[in-house]
Amino acid sequence: MKKKIQFNILSSDSTNGDGGFGVGTLDLNNITPVIIDVEREDVFIDMEALHGRSRIEKKVRFAPNREHAGQDYFTYWIVWIGMQTSNSGAYYAGCTASEVLVSKEERRIKLGHKSLPEQVNMLDKAMKGNVIMEHLDSKSKQLLYHFLKSFNENYWAQSPQILKDQLI
Repeated sequence: MKKKIQFNILSSDSTNGDGGFGVGTLDLNNITPVIIDVEREDVFIDMEALHGRSRIEKKVRFAPNREHAGQDYFTYWIVWIGMQTSNSGAYYAGCTASEVLVSKEERRIKLGHKSLPEQVNMLDKAMKGNVIMEHLDSKSKQLLYHFLKSFNENYWAQSPQILKDQLI
């Protein structure tokens, strides 16, 4: 039986420098998923979002079309924050967001909408230090701005001007 190669998320050099098996693994240590709950005006970190198991994604059957979430739904944003360090300290380097809709209808398994390809692409862009926040509504931008600034003033002060411009 042939051994299957699996996608691994590792936090250090998986090959111990030999360049063999495990090359091409992805290090997500510098990415933090932040959830914006627009209706409740709540912003929180949920590391389970890296695996698609955040508290807003549990017990939800997702489909790629928006109509799947129904007419009445909760709007959330999964924001990918990429951290980097410079001589002056750590800062928010990349920041992107993907929309998630979850039906308000009470059922055991709720219906929802999210675009997995969009989430993966946005995660990748945040890892590369891109800032793409134009598509967020102004309320969500304000919530994220206050969260990031209050979470760590030094991170915010060191962050690129493009992030500040897109959130303020």
